Amino acid sequence: MSRTSSFRLRRLRRGFAQLAMRLVFGTSKPSDGAPLPRAGIYRILVCHISHTLGNALLLTPLIQELQAAYPGARIDIVTRSPVAEAIYGRYFNVGRIFKLPGHGFGHPWQYLRQWRGLRREHYDLVVDPDPQSQTGRLLTMMAKGRRTLGFDSPKKSGEVTHSVAIADAPRSVGQRSVFLLRAALGQVPGRAPYPVPDIRLDAREREQGREALARLLASHGLSPAPNGVIGVFANATGGKLLPTDWWAQFLQTLEPLSEGYHIVEIVPAFGRSLLGSRYPAYFSSDLRKLASVLSALSVYASADCGVMHLACASRAPTYGIFTATDADEWGGYGPGNHVIRAYDMAPADVARELIHIANGKEVAVARAEALVASPVLPAG
Repeated sequence: MSRTSSFRLRRLRRGFAQLAMRLVFGTSKPSDGAPLPRAGIYRILVCHISHTLGNALLLTPLIQELQAAYPGARIDIVTRSPVAEAIYGRYFNVGRIFKLPGHGFGHPWQYLRQWRGLRREHYDLVVDPDPQSQTGRLLTMMAKGRRTLGFDSPKKSGEVTHSVAIADAPRSVGQRSVFLLRAALGQVPGRAPYPVPDIRLDAREREQGREALARLLASHGLSPAPNGVIGVFANATGGKLLPTDWWAQFLQTLEPLSEGYHIVEIVPAFGRSLLGSRYPAYFSSDLRKLASVLSALSVYASADCGVMHLACASRAPTYGIFTATDADEWGGYGPGNHVIRAYDMAPADVARELIHIANGKEVAVARAEALVASPVLPAG
């Protein structure tokens, strides 16, 4: 099945689910506006059924906000993410993780087993953080919760006890669910900084990442660079995937501009270099080991993808290159993270902007661009 056909099929399924929910439950309605209580909430369930890595990581700001608002509560999560334990397992307040199969009709017994376990629990608050998912709203309504929280959105059906208008929410997916909770608590949502995605690497994991990166460079005869390491991940899905020629032009400009850095390729999950094995390359199928190495980078660069969000959640300085998707919706935010709006930019211009931001001063770019024009480049 082609990507276009797959997209159309997903859109058809979503439209059918919306219609079915609307016929059964009607359209969503605003709640009475009473804020969520600060006391008496000890058992929380978050219904977030998206399976993609990026979406799963973008839920972590809500987990942080729930821990801050209800520090004595247990937070259970229902999800379809196959790596949910690796993402949420280091959060102290997270309890049970109910993992639904990616396609429930294909794995009915696994689905029913998880659903039965979910129905045995009683919750003080059930949260549906997605403004579009009908499955998330259905799970929210069917879970045993005294209070339910979700967005009042034209794409949602079924009532919750506490709703927030999606029209008032920020466009950023990572900030949106935090806004939902803050608004429901009666806070001014944007007054305090929004939490950034965080996979909760500990000091040992970060040290192991630095050691792995140092071993990789040493195996190629490279000593530590004064400015550190630029990691490049050249993969993405669908229309976000940039062609090989794009990356070749990008790197042709980046290499002479990146004086004082080494360049390392981050190899995709299918285990094959997309940059012709030209640079030292790191591969791991272990999400937390990959995150550890990403955390040791001085610069991470890629198109919008799940590994970009993992770099943000690992606290690597992340440069997301946006050519297809909405940067305001999916871009990284917070200290050290940058969005490059490359919709109409040539690859060489993207490289110049990245190194300009990374060096933090125009004189560095001027010096590096002089090297491009020089017939003799420094060794290494």
